[in-house]
Amino acid sequence: MLLLHSVNAAASVREVQPAFEHAASSYRVYAPDLPGYGFSDRSSRTYDVTLFCNAIRDMLDVIEQEHGNAPVDALALSLSAEFLARVADDRPDRFRSLTLVTPTGFRRGYDQMRKPAGRNREIPGLYPVVTFPLWRGALFRGLVSRASVRYFLRRTFGSPDVPESLVDYSWRTAHQPGADHAPYAFLSGRLFSADIRNVYERLALPVWLAHGTRGDFADFSEAGWVRTRRNWKAHAFDTGAIVYFQQPALFFQRWDGFLSQG
Repeated sequence: MLLLHSVNAAASVREVQPAFEHAASSYRVYAPDLPGYGFSDRSSRTYDVTLFCNAIRDMLDVIEQEHGNAPVDALALSLSAEFLARVADDRPDRFRSLTLVTPTGFRRGYDQMRKPAGRNREIPGLYPVVTFPLWRGALFRGLVSRASVRYFLRRTFGSPDVPESLVDYSWRTAHQPGADHAPYAFLSGRLFSADIRNVYERLALPVWLAHGTRGDFADFSEAGWVRTRRNWKAHAFDTGAIVYFQQPALFFQRWDGFLSQG
């Protein structure tokens, strides 16, 4: 099994820890820090969709070297669902199922995300502005202060009840050398695909869409189409974006049921 954390200003593999601990009793689980986060390479380079997709492909190669070419069950949180879906669209033989937890690409207006393959949603001129040396460091420090980390996690959870251990880890990982490179690419819109609706619709393997109904990432008004697809299943939870932190028993019960049918 492959687990992928989200992409934001202070992301890390800590975001998938509950899923890792649950799945580890039944699977050999891999949960890498994605490029620019956690213990991964945080060097100054071009952070784009291709880089993140290639990181997933590299992990598939590692898994294949260790376990052969048996297909993988994979879970991705938030924006990483776009990367995972793109790789699965390209290499469907390497996956048995996909679990997308509060993925991007389903809120109002995303039906229009049908641009030519390879196009992203970068806002022209924003990246050089936010990374201008005179204020680059101060801007990022303000973005990942402990108060800001807690504030954004509360909005993500749709509740003030955020685990303090998650706040602490998020703050620590965002204060490592090179921690601002990937987040600035994220903020510029460069990591969001402009053709993601087409990618999702091409998926033919079993897909479970699990999402919250509270917080800043609760708009799934354009997810209705998945219910017309036999290979897709969808469940809404009375939680924020990271469902398995807030309703672990129910999430894992439904996840296990989906995996058993995959």
